[in-house]
Amino acid sequence: MSSASPAPRVIAVVGPTAAGKSDLGVFLAQQLGGEVVNADSMQLYQGMDIGTAKLTPEERGGVPHHLLDVWDVTATASVAEYQKLARGHIDALLAEGRWPILVGGSGLYVRGAVDNLEFPGTDPEVRARLEEELALRGSGALHARLAAADPEAARAILPGNGRRIVRALEVIEITGQPFTANLPGHDSVYDTVQIGVDVARPELDDRITRRVDRMWDDGLVDEVRALEARGLREGRTASRALGYQQVLAALAGDCTEAEARAETVRATKRFARRQDSWFRRDPRVHWLSGAEADRGELPGQALTLVERPVTA
Repeated sequence: MSSASPAPRVIAVVGPTAAGKSDLGVFLAQQLGGEVVNADSMQLYQGMDIGTAKLTPEERGGVPHHLLDVWDVTATASVAEYQKLARGHIDALLAEGRWPILVGGSGLYVRGAVDNLEFPGTDPEVRARLEEELALRGSGALHARLAAADPEAARAILPGNGRRIVRALEVIEITGQPFTANLPGHDSVYDTVQIGVDVARPELDDRITRRVDRMWDDGLVDEVRALEARGLREGRTASRALGYQQVLAALAGDCTEAEARAETVRATKRFARRQDSWFRRDPRVHWLSGAEADRGELPGQALTLVERPVTA
């Protein structure tokens, strides 16, 4: 970077799974003199590599990557904890004159890292009661209650994600407000530019299918089997991860491996739609085409965008 280059800013590369965020993040870090800060909630887990499409050390191109392999698979994910960790790395990089490149499709994690966002506390009694109800009635019943209390939150949370449903209902009970009311306006605490990688639905669906096939070929079942021995099945967050949940079901004899593979494809496509909807609601995201036909132009367009002296 020359002396006339702009001061480092936070770059957030966002969008649905399989869009090409990781490669773009590496490119931007290489060109700008930056480092990647992971914003994929499942890539924080140790050993969850194949099923999360975590870049190998070789694929990272010499770029330091932060917040990979932080939590044991038995740990419960915490956005509030992630916020502290992410901001620590972002602040340190900015102080060193380096560009923090936040990369990931976990929308709440991205907002937690860069936005003026405070997370409500927890009430052990309320949490315990809701968890007991979850065990007795199942996530579907609690999701229906969430849909009545906060339709927007219900649209953003998968009906099978009992942990997040319980958390949303807990916040509603503690604060007396909808869960989504605790997400304030788009007020960033950093000078940030957000880049959304846009891929048309048919192409994205095809990429997801091919990615899942590649995961199976690369040994996802063996990875899950090894993690199961380390407590994955007891991990309240990690055991629900796409691919891992389905393989655990197959290992338990609840379905065949072929059925687990097909369900992973279906569930990932549904999840990609939810990711896309989340980021589309943020007017600060600059969408660039990550389609196969435009992939050669994407890096240059992104580099031009982040070098503009504007706040997004």
